Order: sequence, then C-alpha cells, then structure tokens
Amino acid sequence: MLAPISAGPASGIHPTAVSTAALASSLGAAVAAWQGAVALSVLLWLTGRLLDGLDGALARATGRQSDLGGLLDFLFDTVGYAAIPLGLAAGVGSSALWIATAVVLAAFYVNAVSLGHVAAVLEKRALGAEATGEPTSTTLPRGIVEGTETIVFFSLALALPSIAWAIWSVMALAVSVTVVERTRWIARRLGREVPAGVEVTR
Repeated sequence: MLAPISAGPASGIHPTAVSTAALASSLGAAVAAWQGAVALSVLLWLTGRLLDGLDGALARATGRQSDLGGLLDFLFDTVGYAAIPLGLAAGVGSSALWIATAVVLAAFYVNAVSLGHVAAVLEKRALGAEATGEPTSTTLPRGIVEGTETIVFFSLALALPSIAWAIWSVMALAVSVTVVERTRWIARRLGREVPAGVEVTR
C-alpha cells in the first residue's frame, strides 16, 4: 500500500528520518495519553504506525536498506511500545492499570528476548532473511501478536483508557502464547532444517 508513496513523493526522504518521525509521533502519543488527550493520543499513535510502515518501504524502493536502519527501526519501535503504556498509566493513575502495565511490559521483554534469540539462531544457520527472501534486515518469526495486532491493542487502550487494564491483560496473555509458540516453532524447524556440515548441540 505504501509502495507508490515511497517510490514517488517521499523518495527523497531518508528512511532513518522517517523512523525518527515515527518515534517522535509515538512519544507524542504517550504524552497525550498522560495528559488525557484521548483523540490526540490515538491520532499520533496511528500516524507513528503509518510512518513506521513507510520507512521500510522507502528504504527498499530507494535502495537504502541497511542493517543499521533495521536496528534503529526495531529500537525506536520498542521505545514507543514502552512509552505509551507508561504514559497511559500515568494519566489514569489507577493501581489496576499500573499492574496491568507492568505485566504487559514484562511480556514484551520476554517476547523481545525470544524474538532476538530465535532470529540470531536462524541467521547463524543460514535460515534467515537472506535465505528466505524476507524484506526485513533480519528474519522475524511469525507470532500471534505482530504489527497489525499491536496497532489494534494499542489503539483500543488509548481510545478506552478506563478499561486499558483489561486490554493490556489480554495482550500480555496473547504475547506470552506467542513466546511459547515461537519456541515450539524453532524447535521443530531446527530439527528438520539443519544445513549440511552444521552440528546441532544440545
């Protein structure tokens, strides 16, 4: 969907600048949530997600893909994913939301560890992004909660701060299931797709 924009009007913009703008928009959403500006927080969050989709499309369309750009994109996303629940909890101030925020951020932490390690193992065994033709800098094993689901969960939490604690709780559960499924997936994949000459240690 973003290919026509990245190949046309936005082609002169550096992808890292777009990633930075996406981060700024997400941080703005966190501040807006803290201040109780519900509509503005949702608008800034969705704007940030649009920009986050544009930076990768722009990098591919203009031949500016880089491992550094992929790292910055991942880091900036992670900062936004942490800032928005914290901003929302600070704005609402209820103990239930603070607890749910702690739980969902803990789930994010464990998920990031599992995603990073699985990606590293796949790249190590020549089963990563280059081998599979993925457009990302490194391979990103699929899960129940990915980009689209994250947009939905965060949009609902920002739009409905009074029940954000329940939304974060459901998201934390879904992310935890993703970690378990990803672990099972890598165990099955490595069991049947080990390149010749590579010894699997246990």
